[in-house]
Amino acid sequence: MKHRQDIDTAPHQQTNWHALPISDTLERLNTHKKGLSYQTAKQRRKIYGPNRIKIAKKHGLLIRFLSQFNNILIYILLFSSVVTALLKHWVDASVIIGVVLINAVIGMIQEGKAEKALLAIKKMLSLKTTVLRNGKRHTIPAESLVPGDIVLLQSGNKVPADLRLLKTKSLQIQEAILTGESTPTEKNPTPLPIKTDLHDRTDMAYSGTLVTYGIGSGIVVETGMNTEVGHISSILEKTAPLTTPLIKQIAVFGRWLTAVIIIISVLTFLIGAFVWHEPLAQMFMAVVAVAVAAIPEGLPAIITITLAIGVTKMAKRNAIIRKLPAVETMGSVTTICTDKTGTLTHNELTVQNVLTAEHAYTVTGSGYNPLGELQLNGKFFPLFEHADLQAAIHAAILCNDAELTKTNSHWQLEGNPVDGALLALGLKAKLDLRLEDQKQPRTDIIPFESSNKFMATLHHDHTGNGYIYVKGAPERILEISESQMFHGQPVPIDKDYWTKHLHKLASKGQRVVAIAYGQTTTDHQILHFEDIDNHFTLLGLFGVIDPPREEAIIAVSECRAAGINVKMITGDHALTAKTIAMQAGIDGNHEVITGRQLDDLSDEELLKIVRDIDIYARTTPEHKLRLVKALQTRGHIVAMTGDGVNDAPALKQANIGIAMGQKGTEATKEVADMVLADDNFASIHHAVEEGRAVYDNLKKSIIYILPTNAAEACVIMLAILLGQMLPITAVQVLWINMITTVTLALTLGFEAAEPGIMHRPPRPPDTPILAPFLIWRIIFMTGLLVASVFSLFILEHAVGDNLAATRTTVVNMLVAGEIVFLINCRKLYTSSLNRKGLFGSIPIYIGIVSVIIFQLLFTYLPIMQNFFGSASIGIAQWVRILLLALFIFFLAEGEKAIMRFYHSKKRGKKI
Repeated sequence: MKHRQDIDTAPHQQTNWHALPISDTLERLNTHKKGLSYQTAKQRRKIYGPNRIKIAKKHGLLIRFLSQFNNILIYILLFSSVVTALLKHWVDASVIIGVVLINAVIGMIQEGKAEKALLAIKKMLSLKTTVLRNGKRHTIPAESLVPGDIVLLQSGNKVPADLRLLKTKSLQIQEAILTGESTPTEKNPTPLPIKTDLHDRTDMAYSGTLVTYGIGSGIVVETGMNTEVGHISSILEKTAPLTTPLIKQIAVFGRWLTAVIIIISVLTFLIGAFVWHEPLAQMFMAVVAVAVAAIPEGLPAIITITLAIGVTKMAKRNAIIRKLPAVETMGSVTTICTDKTGTLTHNELTVQNVLTAEHAYTVTGSGYNPLGELQLNGKFFPLFEHADLQAAIHAAILCNDAELTKTNSHWQLEGNPVDGALLALGLKAKLDLRLEDQKQPRTDIIPFESSNKFMATLHHDHTGNGYIYVKGAPERILEISESQMFHGQPVPIDKDYWTKHLHKLASKGQRVVAIAYGQTTTDHQILHFEDIDNHFTLLGLFGVIDPPREEAIIAVSECRAAGINVKMITGDHALTAKTIAMQAGIDGNHEVITGRQLDDLSDEELLKIVRDIDIYARTTPEHKLRLVKALQTRGHIVAMTGDGVNDAPALKQANIGIAMGQKGTEATKEVADMVLADDNFASIHHAVEEGRAVYDNLKKSIIYILPTNAAEACVIMLAILLGQMLPITAVQVLWINMITTVTLALTLGFEAAEPGIMHRPPRPPDTPILAPFLIWRIIFMTGLLVASVFSLFILEHAVGDNLAATRTTVVNMLVAGEIVFLINCRKLYTSSLNRKGLFGSIPIYIGIVSVIIFQLLFTYLPIMQNFFGSASIGIAQWVRILLLALFIFFLAEGEKAIMRFYHSKKRGKKI
């Protein structure tokens, strides 16, 4: 075997197999058309290994679990649990530890799901395949294939490895998972130029793609990780998942908060111990109380629950969130990179234009369902008034090898997608497909072959007439047509007319199919190629394309109105991509960049154009990945949609990956952050709206929690600094934090979206979670609450109440202040002094009623008095609490009114 060394050591993934003649391929792989011997195949399997996708070894469960604790907020929670344990507050310590453990388990599970994406790709490989070994056909596990094997293909087969095609007969392969193209690719063994794109390599069959028509054979040239799908798996594995904007902001916020708490605690301890000479043990416990008050231990739980509420809302709008932080990320998206096939479109071909010798018709609707109608000059018409059109559609139904069936309100296609589009046209024309077949039953057929460029069928009606219908490439049908149908009668053909309109349809990115007919005799029962002569009558041309969904067009417009740029990144032809993009409203500057042009651009050159170019065609997985990275480098928060395995690496790299739930591959779903249950681009618009609402609600919760926590800490700290007794104790602080603050803040997660939320631009990715205005709001409310607590404490102490009753009054006042501040926080900028602001949320009042019940138990239940050092209080104390709470509410609303006036003056408009 003189070439054995070449095959055993050659880096096959670098070989341009599509450019090699068959003889050179056979020689290079040291094989022949009768296949390998069993001995040779066995030896090669030892060298190349099994034909499967390798899954890299991941961290074990323990390492994945422990890694979940590497987060500043988790550190704060752990510190809180230690503090509460030191205070022997075992219930609260257990709750905090429980929150930490639950978060860790959830994180570990989500991390484990990333591995399933690779497993899903692995499952895409064929399980069984037919090969020639020693010149005989054998069915073997696809995993056993080696380079040099001869594989036999037929309709319905999944291609088991990358093949250089040897023989084909009408072979068509659906390659959408790799290329994004809707229509099957016609294959033939003729070698191609070296620089031919993957999408145009008609002499190759790639692993994981599906044979939809015909038969063929091929030489295995790549197996396992060296296949195109294996290459995508490698990219996917190397692509590191990104953190979300919210997680980044919370991490920064957590670090600052930790630093502030440490500094305040140390200063308070030093002043109390060395200025006021308090006992060190007593000061230590006091400082612990400050830290407990300052740490928002409920914040991570509130963030998680608020995100979970958002998940539920999105699920009701067909957006299934797989990774919790993705809820908020949707609200910050600045650019949506969408695949074309199956995302903007149905991945179902549709006839959009029909041309007869007299008229040019348009067809509405998309997909294989019968929703839509035929129009002339934008108006509906009765089909019987247009005999030529009726004849063309009738012929398209008969000269057809597909079948449409309705299952659960969805139309399923069996057969060629172009044939399916023609049948759907018949349904839109209100024709009974079965009745049309019964009127002229089929007698014989010449199947479509690439070399002939047509298919033909022979039919006979029930009155003794015979008909031959021919459908195929327009140039081929024009060759055999000597006449055209005009007003129901054959007249001499005007080929210039048809050629002119053929170019018009093609310029729209449509695939054009022509149909003609000829008459024959009753006794003509067998159809021969010789029967397809030049005596046919041309009936019409059909312009077929996979058009954008109607709802996708609306959604693109709404996304653009929300300040979100939409870009199309597809593997389809440039002309088709531009046509669909224009129809969907993704127009940009009307320029299309192809994958080959991207290869010629440096990273710096790509960064200059990526923001302005909105249409990218003939792209590979590497191109999609590169474009997403370039947009992220420009500071964009990128959402990437897709349904094919070729989209998976880009989905993983994107800030949020969005997969199609119905037609998406499992590999794409597993790597995605969000799955669209209805495969509808419009659901993305709804998800963005919910994401923005979730971010607003998170911001409201944070703005609500921080002043209340800060006020508790400041009260204790000021008492220490002034040498006064503590108005509230550490255990009472924990009660407020764990029972009231968390319960009340949680209700803000149910708030509806603010008016006009989708008419404001996306927030810049580097926007801090606390803007200067919101920091002012926190400082203002903290000061207001601290002043109220000290004033009431001094007043109650002065009127002679015992310390326990005084502290109980202060605790209840602080809770009442938090209740009114909660109502104030429902609207960050607009007034809450209206019916909607005061009574527009049931969850808010469920939370308020619950907290009031808890506070009554805290105040009057003996076991609670023993546990928290509380005491019963009278009507006078409750009146003072109520008046002070109303004072806080109206001051807070007054501050909002002043800020609205200030901003309206500054911006020249009302906020």
